Order: sequence, then C-alpha cells, then structure tokens
Amino acid sequence: MKYKAPGKCPVCGEKLTITKLGCPRCSTAIEGDFQPCEFCRLPEDDLEFVKVFIRCRGNIKDVEKELGISYPTVRGKLDAVIRGLGFEVPGKDTAKENDDKAALRNEILDQLSKGEITPKEATEKIKNL
Repeated sequence: MKYKAPGKCPVCGEKLTITKLGCPRCSTAIEGDFQPCEFCRLPEDDLEFVKVFIRCRGNIKDVEKELGISYPTVRGKLDAVIRGLGFEVPGKDTAKENDDKAALRNEILDQLSKGEITPKEATEKIKNL
C-alpha cells in the first residue's frame, strides 16, 4: 500500500521537500532537492473538493448538490484551497460580511415563518442589515 507523502513537517509545520526519488522497477535512486506540485501539498479533503469542483466545471450550484453542502460552505472550502495553494483570497472580509448578512436574513425569515414577528417587523429588520 502506498501512502500520500506529507506536505508539512510534523515538528515545525514547514513545507517539506522531496530529497530522494526511487524507481520501483530497477531500484535506481536520485537524490536532490525536489519540490512537489502545489496540489500535492493540499490536505486530502481539500484535494477531494478540488476534484468535485473540477468535475462540476466550477459550477458552485452543482458542487452544492453533489456534496450536499450550502453555498457559504462551498465558498469557504474554495477559499481554503486558494489559500492552501499560496494565493490571497480577495475580499475575504466582504465575503464573510455577506455570509453573515445572509445568515441573519435567513434567521429573520425563519422568525417570520414561525409567526414570531410580523411581516412589517421582518421588512424593517432586513432593511437594517
């Protein structure tokens, strides 16, 4: 059984390099300082998400359906992959703010559907978000 090579040092957390490559057929070994691809460094769950994302051609609605998760969760997983590949996630604060507003809006709509607040109160609360 082959195992996935770890991407980070278990002691200090630094990115690991590959120092030896070997041929399983003829036992040839090559030593040096090799860098694995960026995707190889992703945790297994992030790599699985990338596979689903690609299979769905980047359509977030299809990713939601296939994984059975919400839009904010898909965005969060996508942001985690982007950061894992070493890129900055633009507008992270704005995205979180929008997600928070959506959650509050849903909470208000739940209160309305349960009869805990009137339609007028719900409208005012949503306007004030």
